Amino acid sequence: MNTATTSDQEQIEQFLTTLRASLGPIALPEREEILREIDAHIHDSMELTGQSAATVIAKLGSPQQLAADYRDGALVRAASYSFSPMLLLRATLRIATKTLSGFIVFLFALTGYLTGISFLITAFLKPFFPDRTGVFVLDHHLYRIGIQNTLPPVPIHEVAGFWFVPASLVIASATLVLTTVVIRHFLRLSTTVQQKLDGYHPTFRTSQPSSPSR
Repeated sequence: MNTATTSDQEQIEQFLTTLRASLGPIALPEREEILREIDAHIHDSMELTGQSAATVIAKLGSPQQLAADYRDGALVRAASYSFSPMLLLRATLRIATKTLSGFIVFLFALTGYLTGISFLITAFLKPFFPDRTGVFVLDHHLYRIGIQNTLPPVPIHEVAGFWFVPASLVIASATLVLTTVVIRHFLRLSTTVQQKLDGYHPTFRTSQPSSPSR
C-alpha cells in the first residue's frame, strides 16, 4: 500500500489542473467526470503497485496528449450520431491521421460528398445552361456527364434533356445519404473496437475511462 504524500498530491493536482485546461472544448460534466476517473486511477495505481505519483503520471503521458485523445474521442462519438458532413469529415480526418482504415474511409467520404454536391450543382445549373449541362454522347457512346465550359461541337449532343434535373437530384441524394450512413457506421464501429482493444488508455478516447481492474 502506498499513501500519497504531500509531494505526490501536489504532482497529481498539477497534472489534473493542466489536463482540465487542455480539455476545454469538452462539455463541463464530461470534463469533470474524466478528471475524477483520472484522479481515481492515479490513486488506485499508487495503492496497488506502491509506485509514486510521478511514476504513475509518467505512464499516462503528457496531460496535453491525454486531453487530445479525449477530444478526439468526443469528436468521433458526436460525429457518429450526426448528419453534418463537416463534422463527419472532421472526425474521419482525425482518424485518418492515425490509422490506414481511417485514411481509406476519409477518402471515401470526401469522394462521396464531392460527387453528391457535384450532381446537386449540375441539377441547379441545367435550367440556366440547358445545352451545356447534362449527359453528352458521341457516336452512341457516353462522352461526359456534367457541365461543359463551352457549347459542345456538333457530333456531341446531350440526350437526357430536363430529365437530367430529377435524375441528378436522386443520384445526389442517394450518394449523400449512403456516404453519411457508411461514415457513421465506421465511426461507431471504430469506437467499439477501440474500446475493446485499448482498455483504459485508448488511442481515441470514446468514453470516460473505467478504473483499472483490481
